[in-house]
Amino acid sequence: MPELPDVTVYIEALRPRILGARLERIRLLKPFVLRSVEPPLAAASGRAVTGLRRLGKRIVLVLEGELFLVIHLMIAGRLHWHPAGGRPRGAGKIGLVAFELSTGTLTMTEAGTKRRAAIHLVAGEPALAEHDPGGLEALEASVEEFSAALAAENHTLKRALTDPRIFSGIGNAYSDEILHRARLSPVKQTGALDRDETARLFEATKATLLDWVERLRRQAGENFPEGVTAFRPGMAVHGRFGQPCPDCGTAVQRIVYAENETNYCPRCQTGGRVLADLSLSRLLHADWPRTVEELEARRGHPGSG
Repeated sequence: MPELPDVTVYIEALRPRILGARLERIRLLKPFVLRSVEPPLAAASGRAVTGLRRLGKRIVLVLEGELFLVIHLMIAGRLHWHPAGGRPRGAGKIGLVAFELSTGTLTMTEAGTKRRAAIHLVAGEPALAEHDPGGLEALEASVEEFSAALAAENHTLKRALTDPRIFSGIGNAYSDEILHRARLSPVKQTGALDRDETARLFEATKATLLDWVERLRRQAGENFPEGVTAFRPGMAVHGRFGQPCPDCGTAVQRIVYAENETNYCPRCQTGGRVLADLSLSRLLHADWPRTVEELEARRGHPGSG
């Protein structure tokens, strides 16, 4: 799912392309993507784009007359830009919607079979606020505000960082990177953090998000970002199960749950302890390795697979 760094760079790329442009027509290629009925989508046609905002992981196109197009890409949604006169991409099987502007066409696609991406057209700031989960903007927060958000409820750090009601725009991928940088276990409870650990997590959160915004800016350059993915070569642990940690060389481990997974380095983050992956530990029971040493010994044992 595009998260804060990806959405930020999307908006930065859209701003010079569509700010001030007129939205001439919206073509729904898959009607289900529209999740609102009032005002009608036709009300957006003919209006100028007067601003762009990020609302958590959502992209908001501000239209004249206080109308707002809220774009939620979810897991597999992506945006593509086609300058005026060019042939729009993404109008095939995975195309969802095409926003035809005076300067070009912005298309939205969604890979896979699960249809989760959505757009809403809402009128007025109060209606727009209903789409804001309310999480703290970590890049704008003080360490005191950050600490208070963590302390509001007792969750695992992974859950806290990815809960949009607690922190805005952080998801599965960048939470893994933040926790690795902070040298903290993803399953440590927020209520168990001491002052130094909280400060370390605060600094790691800001540094990770700012670092990736800058990396993605450089990668896109003057072009529209087309390579948006949750798995990037420069990541330390996310999506790198079984590969060496860039800091200590220990094999990255993971916890799989539902459609997500948490990736971590057991030596850098959990004191050498291998966290139980429920899907495997149910099968292996007492045979599940508890430490890095047990895991590495098992891998080195003939026939261990």
